Amino acid sequence: MASSQWQKSSYSAANNDCIEVRTVDGLVELRESDTGDIIVRTTPIKFAKFLQGIKAGEFDHHADHTS
Repeated sequence: MASSQWQKSSYSAANNDCIEVRTVDGLVELRESDTGDIIVRTTPIKFAKFLQGIKAGEFDHHADHTS
């Protein structure tokens, strides 16, 4: 079983509330550091497309811009 260690998002800085990512058996896994028992698993291609959507602002309408 090939896997890597959890990597914390560089945008999290010193905060404990962050997204962590790793690879396991050719798939990508994501979790929130404070709820590590909930893991989302996807393919590398779908994860790359998700990241492209984030960078393109595709999900910005979900953000709370009031804070």
